[in-house]
Amino acid sequence: MIYNNILELIGKTPILKLNNIQNNNNIYLKLEKYNSGGSIKDRAVLGMIEDLMKDNKIKQGDTIVEATSGNTGIALSMIGKVKGLNIIIVMPSSMSKERIDLMKAYGAEVILTKEGGMQASIDKSIELVNSNESYKSLKQFENESNPKKHYNTTAIEIYEDVENIDIFIAGIGTGGTISGIGKYLKEKNPNIKVIGVEPESSPLISKGYSGAHKIQGIGANFIPKNLDMNIIDEIITVKDYDAINTIKLLGEKEGVLVGISSGANVFASIEIGKKYKGKNIVTVSPDGIEKYLSMDIF
Repeated sequence: MIYNNILELIGKTPILKLNNIQNNNNIYLKLEKYNSGGSIKDRAVLGMIEDLMKDNKIKQGDTIVEATSGNTGIALSMIGKVKGLNIIIVMPSSMSKERIDLMKAYGAEVILTKEGGMQASIDKSIELVNSNESYKSLKQFENESNPKKHYNTTAIEIYEDVENIDIFIAGIGTGGTISGIGKYLKEKNPNIKVIGVEPESSPLISKGYSGAHKIQGIGANFIPKNLDMNIIDEIITVKDYDAINTIKLLGEKEGVLVGISSGANVFASIEIGKKYKGKNIVTVSPDGIEKYLSMDIF
């Protein structure tokens, strides 16, 4: 099949049934690493940029400044190149080297904040935007086009591919994935349970405090405006250790290597599954292992 540009390769990702991990339920894993930029963030960034361009809020040649933990920055760097945008990424210095290198490879400027976690990166991006009236921001943590894109694409793909969904599980980062997909699934069947995942050492939403952790992509040290708590039935916390060990388990048993937040999502699916039998549990793998090899996981 021939495509006209790399953006046409975003979406319609495969779902893998985990047949080799012992469980009393059916666990389905949507592999978002097969998007053209390598993560689930390709969808949200494309949706946000297209909506902003449609509304004439950004145009070709503009500079976008965005705070991100990594995958949004990679997606923005790639999509920005195709759309003719200049990209400046602000991110915590604790993020993996591979993420930084990929953004630079796409031609983005990368600014690292050393302390204060994700909130410090957001504050720095706001400072930059306010310093230059030609700079624009996607504001992914509050941009409604973020969850809307998952509502209109990811959720539909999941609902069409998996019959009789009982439980949907996703990590909480910007809130876009779980809010968009969860809303769609609840509209189709209010009995579907939507479960969020937080790092055990940074359970801000479920327990009210934040801390350092290694599960990149979730567990920001603030509650995002895009998070719709009305559709979330339960939140489960996952230790760094368990997320990383689940990455190894998936590689050994299923032959698929995923990122750390994916490990957290699958671990949560296995743990939640201990309460049930014969349920259809769907979760997402936001990206692959490629961006985490420098973290000495193996």
